[in-house]
Amino acid sequence: MHIEVNPRLAAGSVQRVLIEPALEALLNQSAVRVDVIAELHRCGSWFLDEPRYHCGLFHLVGAGQCKVEADVLRHAMLLEEGDLVVLPHGDPHKLSTDDTRLTCTPDLTSLICGELRFAGHSQHPLNHALPSCFVVRSKEAGETFRQLSKMMVDVVNSGMIGRQVLLNKLADTLFTLAVCDYARRAEDRRGLFAALTDTRICKVLQAVHEKPGYAWTMQAMASLACMSRSAFAERFTQLMKVPPMQYVTQWRVTIAEQLLRDRQQSVASIAQQLGYSSEAAFRRLFKRVSGISPGRIRAEGCSGETEAQDDDDPLANVA
Repeated sequence: MHIEVNPRLAAGSVQRVLIEPALEALLNQSAVRVDVIAELHRCGSWFLDEPRYHCGLFHLVGAGQCKVEADVLRHAMLLEEGDLVVLPHGDPHKLSTDDTRLTCTPDLTSLICGELRFAGHSQHPLNHALPSCFVVRSKEAGETFRQLSKMMVDVVNSGMIGRQVLLNKLADTLFTLAVCDYARRAEDRRGLFAALTDTRICKVLQAVHEKPGYAWTMQAMASLACMSRSAFAERFTQLMKVPPMQYVTQWRVTIAEQLLRDRQQSVASIAQQLGYSSEAAFRRLFKRVSGISPGRIRAEGCSGETEAQDDDDPLANVA
């Protein structure tokens, strides 16, 4: 996408890069599904104890204050209106108003809760790079984040027709902003976020994310990074925790799963699009990496997967 400089910006001013190209290229693939599953309204003192969940979760505080506790957190954290807590791996946690730091027990606490599903599951770069829990503070996240979270609250309170569709789309964008905020602020970086600090590796990641079907070789990636093959392989593996060619394969499988669930293309077409001349070879590789055959992914479909998981959803029946 071509973006021209805004003429209203001061001439010669240096603009801070809001998102690294490699991360933007990954997020552009939309290989994460975000769904709002519950709108909770609590009066006075309350608590919500969440067991381990089958996918990632998030909670946006629409009004009031509450506390979040989890084994993966060093200490309990106080959440205020507009704050977002994300648990990418669905770790057990507890939300409550039992905290002496609360200015007072809120008359009403509202939460917007949702699910995160990464295409490719454990192979998805974000699934590996994101921590078990992180919080985006409304006061620190910027005006765009605050406006978007407020818009979600307004949609919840409006009761308008089609609000579920609107909430899901807004939540998807909010998660993107949350990831960008984490990428800027994180001190303990791993995986993709660690690689963003190395411009040479970042350049290769951007190219792989944008062109998964290219005939990538170790030499092609090393040349793009302007490094020797051995130096590139060592540095890439050090940052990403997987060898370069294995990462390319995992990324292709992640994209393939998304395409299979969309059901818009044949398996043969997807295989060719991702650089595999043989459909049979692609099917074998996909099952070896993901543990599931392409046919099973296609048969499940998005709607069937949701229906199968509804019975296990602890928030689905909460008013």
